[in-house]
Amino acid sequence: MTTEIERQGKPRKQPTLLLTQGKDGTLSVGLEGELGTIKQACVNDGVVLGLLKQIGTLGAHGKKIDEPASNFALGFVDAMKPKDPAEALLVSQMAAIHQATMMLVRRLNHVETIPQQDAAERALNKLARTYAMQMEALKRYRTGGQQKVVVEHVTVNAGGQAIVGAVNRGGGAGQE
Repeated sequence: MTTEIERQGKPRKQPTLLLTQGKDGTLSVGLEGELGTIKQACVNDGVVLGLLKQIGTLGAHGKKIDEPASNFALGFVDAMKPKDPAEALLVSQMAAIHQATMMLVRRLNHVETIPQQDAAERALNKLARTYAMQMEALKRYRTGGQQKVVVEHVTVNAGGQAIVGAVNRGGGAGQE
């Protein structure tokens, strides 16, 4: 399934992995669509190929490959528009954590014993927290760790003074 995505007025084919597994267990990874954003972020072909192979095996269950799961992860990485190799790797990890989280949600819905429920609940909680921390890390990385403080309410009592706006100390004659 190939999806057309509009980018700056030009249709672009979403990147899709075509996965085949040989009788000896080796995974062959083909590609359909455009990798522009991911390729630009990864800088070199070694990182791109390694990332595609890792995403290709992401949905695997034992020796069985799961092409839709791998393509979901690739689509997520593409949609997040990584800017450099660090972002490409982080958003790939986020896709993997999300898939594991959803698998545990499914498992939690079908538990039969209290110990199974407890184990699934603990793992689900850890994965959900990890994803939230990854989102925060991505946000900090993209903003350079800058913090912005916005004051929404200021009260000035009788006899007080307030200055609103940027304050610069002047360079008077007697000041150093």
